[in-house]
Amino acid sequence: MPALSNATLTRLDPRIAVPRYDRQALTPGIVHIGVGGFHRAHQAMYLDELMNRGQAFDWGIVGVGVMPGDRRMQEALSAQDHLYTLVVKHPGGEREPRVIGAMLDYLFAPDDPEAAIECMADPAIRIVSLTVTEGGYNFHPVSGEFDLGNPDVRHDLDRPDAPRTTFGLVVEALARRRERGLTPFTIMSCDNIQGNGEVARRMFSAFARARDTELGEWLEFEVPFPNAMVDRITPVTQPADIEELAHEFGVDDAWPVVCEPFTQWVLEDRFVCGRPPLEQAGVQVVEDVEPYELMKLRLLNASHQALCYFGYLAGYRYAHEVCRDPLFVDFLLGYMRHEGSPTLAPVPGVDLEQYRLTLIERFANPEIKDTLARLCAESSDRIPKWLVPVIREQLARGGEIHRSAAVVASWARYAEGTDEQGEPITVVDRFKNELMALAAVNRTQPTAFIDNRELFGDLAEHERFRQAYLAALESLHERGARATLEALSGEQAQGAE
Repeated sequence: MPALSNATLTRLDPRIAVPRYDRQALTPGIVHIGVGGFHRAHQAMYLDELMNRGQAFDWGIVGVGVMPGDRRMQEALSAQDHLYTLVVKHPGGEREPRVIGAMLDYLFAPDDPEAAIECMADPAIRIVSLTVTEGGYNFHPVSGEFDLGNPDVRHDLDRPDAPRTTFGLVVEALARRRERGLTPFTIMSCDNIQGNGEVARRMFSAFARARDTELGEWLEFEVPFPNAMVDRITPVTQPADIEELAHEFGVDDAWPVVCEPFTQWVLEDRFVCGRPPLEQAGVQVVEDVEPYELMKLRLLNASHQALCYFGYLAGYRYAHEVCRDPLFVDFLLGYMRHEGSPTLAPVPGVDLEQYRLTLIERFANPEIKDTLARLCAESSDRIPKWLVPVIREQLARGGEIHRSAAVVASWARYAEGTDEQGEPITVVDRFKNELMALAAVNRTQPTAFIDNRELFGDLAEHERFRQAYLAALESLHERGARATLEALSGEQAQGAE
């Protein structure tokens, strides 16, 4: 069985699409920080599509890993010439494998920060893109301010020549370009954060100002940070995915990536020294991303939160299991139609009802096997950004909020650490200890969880929200997830079906 590499591309199963271009003709134009499954199923795929059309040969990707766990990805990709297989999993069971060749190199910054800095300082690099997750932007979940007290940030401010963080690496590269009289690169966030470009601008500018006031002002006004909305469900690669690729298609790939058929990228056209012709690969290049990103954050992302805690407590472990249950589908559509959607402005070219129904179809794809554990992880980075704004807007307009409040209650119940069958829950969150301590007193101090101003601000002071939350939390304790959803849906509790 051939191991994936440049030398074995011509020997692969003909059902596997391979790059139709000469990879030797590619040159770097993009540095991407945070090479994970999503980047490889999304941004890199769009670049590969352009290259297959004979375009964007000067926009090859150099990956950069910053976190200790990135070493494994660097080793896996380097061993196979930075090639990997993208496997699209269709709902009917069909597999669509494709080798992506847009990545040219991968630098592990902790081993050699100087190499990563000089790579970005090279004038050939015109875009530095990011998928570092919500937590990677180092902002306070309520105030939104940059956390200058972070120990690694303090280190980078003291030692700009040997940085540990994304901020230190990128700002040092920009400082060197400025000193050398070079045009800065564009910083392009591809993370699921409302106004991701604006958030990135504020965070990088705050770091740069803390290092040098003049540098910070230059960065804020000279470096573009386009906003973007990105969408493709990309579950964590499982050992079974690697085995299936080897068994069904006869290729040894150390780290393939799997995804759903759907993909969307809406991108603000704001770049300082050019960009690839992404619109020719299906990217929606627009003047204003906000209507699209709010649609995605408040419908898709918030609905993931609406299904994951309730589903896990009820005994489900995958999103498709939840979304094949009519009770849960009714709850999700009720949230989207009556709570999420009323907070949205018109979205050009989008039928919202069709979008909502498409989301249910996507969630219900049994081939993706998106785990509820993944969707439940890092909730403190997600709920305040995706769901709390919906609650606040609906409170202000007098709209429905009982489903949203129930989702918050289901998170609090999940954070207690056991499901309804008494099985332990592994809570994954950077504030795990604090959250579980608050959840531990849910029965005796039922508002303790939402009294946490770090996550909810003054939301607990709104009587209508507090009462809806308390009712849902009590129902979860006394009757369980299914009965709680039945009550929320206006149905008679009939027990498990």
